Amino acid sequence: MRRPRGSFAQLRMTERGCIFALAGNGKRVCVHRMHWLPLTVIGLMIARLVAQLVLESLNRAEVRRNAGTLPPALKGVMDEATFAKAGDYTLAKSRFSSGEMVYDAGLLAIVVFSGLLPWLWVKFNGLAPGAAWSGALFLVVTMILLGLPGLPLAWWSQFRLEAKYGFNKSTLGLWVTDQIKGTLLGLAIGFPIAWGLLALVGRMGASWWIWGFVLLFGFQLLMLVLYPKLILPLFNKLTPLPEGDVRQRLLALSDRTGFKAQTIEVMDGSKRSGHSNAFFTGFGRFRRIVLFDTLMNQLAQDELEAVLAHEIGHYKRGHIPKRLVTMALLQFAAFAIIAWLAQAPWFNTAFGLPAGATAATFLLFGLLGGLATFWFTPVGNWVSRQHEYEADAFARDAMGGAAPLSGALRKLSQKNLSNLTPHPLYSAVYYSHPTLIERERALQS
Repeated sequence: MRRPRGSFAQLRMTERGCIFALAGNGKRVCVHRMHWLPLTVIGLMIARLVAQLVLESLNRAEVRRNAGTLPPALKGVMDEATFAKAGDYTLAKSRFSSGEMVYDAGLLAIVVFSGLLPWLWVKFNGLAPGAAWSGALFLVVTMILLGLPGLPLAWWSQFRLEAKYGFNKSTLGLWVTDQIKGTLLGLAIGFPIAWGLLALVGRMGASWWIWGFVLLFGFQLLMLVLYPKLILPLFNKLTPLPEGDVRQRLLALSDRTGFKAQTIEVMDGSKRSGHSNAFFTGFGRFRRIVLFDTLMNQLAQDELEAVLAHEIGHYKRGHIPKRLVTMALLQFAAFAIIAWLAQAPWFNTAFGLPAGATAATFLLFGLLGGLATFWFTPVGNWVSRQHEYEADAFARDAMGGAAPLSGALRKLSQKNLSNLTPHPLYSAVYYSHPTLIERERALQS
């Protein structure tokens, strides 16, 4: 092979057909596989986008097919006018989501292939070359900067789409304050964690990723306890469920099901949205139930009791530790992959970043990992739906029948304008909860 004339600052071809790049330590490394990786990433981007758009199109077609005709199984759930409004809401969200997917895919391609990331790396790493803190600053600040282009879409979703259907209760001032708080919180929490992880690379050698996993997973367990006490109050007001018949009924349910919650709290979700929800947080003696104030206003006492029984069912059926174990295994595997990619001479350099720069590998893994994990979404959601069935069954048994929970599910479907007739493939991929028809069928079986 003839040697090309001239010289290149970063890349050049040798007689062996290798493409060489400068590593972070100034040494040249062969990146002969560099040509296939960007092409693979582009292929995965296109494949995911096409799959997402096809699923949205199928779901919209299913909604239109059922428009104007309330299925017999849904008689009594909502009237024809509400059913039509729910269909319109679903179509509007789907059209917006499709546009957002195209926008995000284009933005990801620009970020990865435009040279922006190498430019940012030079700026931040230049503050203290090779230092853990400069790498952490690059990682955290870059992720925050990459979230800025999505703000206009988030604003439109909140103040146009959600407002059109009566769900938005937020003000522009509150929305802006939330964005600022979220950004500052990301810096306050993300920077020390990233700094600690990158410091382990220099201190622990080849086994750094094992200790990195221990650090991150341990922090996440700690946050399960601290989140409702320290983070959630920054955005919402939590108050203990006031004395009265509702509190007595819920505490009695807690006692007879063997669930000793530290507290049952009400969250002022209505200051941002008309949607309602309930969730379970913490573990051990720190566990607690949080109910949205909108939920309190929408349900009768026995229905509210059934919702609480459902949340207790998640605890009694061991879903929380199962999810924690699954999350731990996935994170352990992710750290192993990141450690391998950080040492691979062809990974970082394929995107213009120095080989061996672990901070850059973390960033690329965070940006590109979803291209692969998207295809496993149906598996995770299938497991989640099985957990929901189990929690429903527990609530049915605790309440002595299916009527209270069924009544609560029907009201929530109506108030939230839920899509009651999704395309089966769409719900199989995206739904973490079974549809109303599926849940009622299971409750009666």
